[in-house]
Amino acid sequence: MADGETRQAQQRSVQSVEVGGRLLLVLAQRPVPMTLKELAALADLSPSRAHPYLVSFARLGFVLQDPQSGKYAPGPAALQLGLSCLHQSDPIASANEVARALAERIDSAVAVAVWANFGPTVVRLFEGSQPLHVNMRAGTVMALFGTATGEAFAATLPPQEIERALSALAGERANRHRLTDSQLSRQLQQVRTEFEQQGLTRALGRPIPNVNALSAPVRDHEGHTVLVLTAMGHEQDFPPDWDSPQAQALREAADEVSRRLGYHPG
Repeated sequence: MADGETRQAQQRSVQSVEVGGRLLLVLAQRPVPMTLKELAALADLSPSRAHPYLVSFARLGFVLQDPQSGKYAPGPAALQLGLSCLHQSDPIASANEVARALAERIDSAVAVAVWANFGPTVVRLFEGSQPLHVNMRAGTVMALFGTATGEAFAATLPPQEIERALSALAGERANRHRLTDSQLSRQLQQVRTEFEQQGLTRALGRPIPNVNALSAPVRDHEGHTVLVLTAMGHEQDFPPDWDSPQAQALREAADEVSRRLGYHPG
């Protein structure tokens, strides 16, 4: 078989499955049951064309129709499929693939960090074409405040997690931080306010001199922050602006990993 024929065979698809799949995707994205007319419109189909697909999906258990209202909702087979995907999903594996592509796209270093026993901890680092030569590797623990990575966690983790981290921080305060409880609270509120406005956190020339960093949280299907992506580079090559190409690419990358983990905003 010629190369062209091989590629064509590999790309062969069933159009009717793709058309019907649009209905399932709409159901997955909407939090309430829908009428046939509403569902068909959102899937860009006529009601007469959509109805046979819904009948078949109902027989398979992917769709349920309420006998009273006639509205459609995801069925038990859709739930089983979704749960199977969640059980098999690996946040770090999903993030690594996207982080590597992001590092190539913006030609800057990209780190993947998780919240571990000692706080924000780097688990992977992908370099750009010009290595930063910074003291960061898998296992590096980042400060909760003063780093883009730490502040992305601080801005989005549940209050009880932050309270535990702040308690540990307060225990070290005399030697390292010299911040009062009220100062820590104000700093936390400032970080959260900035994140709510921008969707990112940033660090300019700190804790690494002449290196800027931007961070974005990745959320799972329940909206919990499971890891943080951080892009960083030398200040002359990595603008810290909230609307820079690097910032936008980072937002898109974090959104992509979150989507893979089942997160739907709102």
